Amino acid sequence: MSLPFPVLTPEEAAAMINNGDTIGFSGFTPAGACKMIPQALAARAKTEHAAGRPFKVGVVTGASTGPSLDGALAEAEAIAWRTPYQSNATLRRQINEGKTRFFDMHLSALQPTVRSGVFGKFQWAVVEAARVTPNGEVTLTTSVGATNTFLRLADRVLLEINSSHPESLTGFHDLYEPADPPFRREIPIYTTSDRIGSPVMKLDPKKIAGIVYTNKPDETAGFDAPDEVTNKIGENVAEFLAAEVRSGRIPASFLPLQSGVGNIANAVIGALGANSGIPPFTMFTEVIQDSVLELVYTGKCRFASGTSLTLSAEQLAKFKANLEHFRSRIVLRPQEITNSPELVRRLGLITINTALELDLFGNVNSTHVMGRDLMNGIGGSGDFTRNAHISIFTCPSVAKNGAISTIVPLVAHVDHSEHSVQVAVTEHGVADLRGKTPHERAVLIIEKCVHPEYRDLLRAYLALSNRGHVPQTLANCFRMHSTFIEGGDMRKVQWVK
Repeated sequence: MSLPFPVLTPEEAAAMINNGDTIGFSGFTPAGACKMIPQALAARAKTEHAAGRPFKVGVVTGASTGPSLDGALAEAEAIAWRTPYQSNATLRRQINEGKTRFFDMHLSALQPTVRSGVFGKFQWAVVEAARVTPNGEVTLTTSVGATNTFLRLADRVLLEINSSHPESLTGFHDLYEPADPPFRREIPIYTTSDRIGSPVMKLDPKKIAGIVYTNKPDETAGFDAPDEVTNKIGENVAEFLAAEVRSGRIPASFLPLQSGVGNIANAVIGALGANSGIPPFTMFTEVIQDSVLELVYTGKCRFASGTSLTLSAEQLAKFKANLEHFRSRIVLRPQEITNSPELVRRLGLITINTALELDLFGNVNSTHVMGRDLMNGIGGSGDFTRNAHISIFTCPSVAKNGAISTIVPLVAHVDHSEHSVQVAVTEHGVADLRGKTPHERAVLIIEKCVHPEYRDLLRAYLALSNRGHVPQTLANCFRMHSTFIEGGDMRKVQWVK
């Protein structure tokens, strides 16, 4: 097909971008993220810096990206500010050192915030696509994220046409952008499989400044094989939900599921698929990862709605080889739709997310190590947790070979309060916190979820803190953290009496 757009090298595309520009990049995880233009932009930044000239840009994406985008730009010290989420080690270090400004956001709020103008004008949208037509119809690749908003609002557009993704991806996307207040109406999705938007993004062709042809696979690293701990966490979640079905607290037809991304989430979804007490289900989630795709293929997951296909190379090849099988069973939507509080509440989602740290009363820290250093960001966990029919948080009971208890008297940073967290799960058991007072929650979490090496320590803490509605003491609540910082092992904590 003959296209009216200039064909550029990555270097020519990068040369169009100026110091101080704000760029909306495609990508939600490394899936669907640009690869060649960011690398060329990073090389240009290094050249400019070597010549003594400033060169940094504002970087906004759907969520995290891959080494060719966040990694390359961070290593070139080319990122002035970043939002809403990241997972790159170099960028993380620069954020924690104060070299790069970072705004942590609920992912459902990103697109409305961009439209509001809070981040200013977007000079560029730099987007990976499987296909573009002469009249400006763009087929995205393995994610949507916030790309539809970037494409609409940016002054100019650069496209990476990536032939590693087939043009027949057209039809997997459902692009819908709600009106902003005071003109917003309900989002008319009533089941996980409803479609309400367009399969392509329709642009004014005059906005497309050029296209770069690539053939680069997604830089997803895949997932670790489940181990004894993650398997047990998965089994505990599955057994809890199967019991909820038996009790009638979940309908026999089940409810849609949301699951975070990562090794624990992958193991949990696998365990749900293997549990005979859980009927075939649907998913309304952010990230469709390996275990989800496998369950869609076998029929245990009847339909999966997400914003990203974050798959290992093996599973992505399986998806591409069976596109027609998956076409009626998978849809990719913008993140303000997948993470919409309205839809989470309407559909009655069971949400399963991972905690860095949990305290005795159900508060969860998802983002900051020892309350100070950013790990990745809150992502979409808050969007789902606050509006779930049942909200579940999982974590291993210890970290650093037992030197850290992930369950402490008080989390050092609060992302999800006790009012939103309903169920806590570790490899040792399940604490159902619904209908429990703060003291009852603390006892239940200690007995069901805490690692045996820490149970007596936390029982002793509770005995010292038995006054008030929340049995908490300011003299001791962060003593496990300070003990680790000073001596490298929480088990050495000494409570102040």
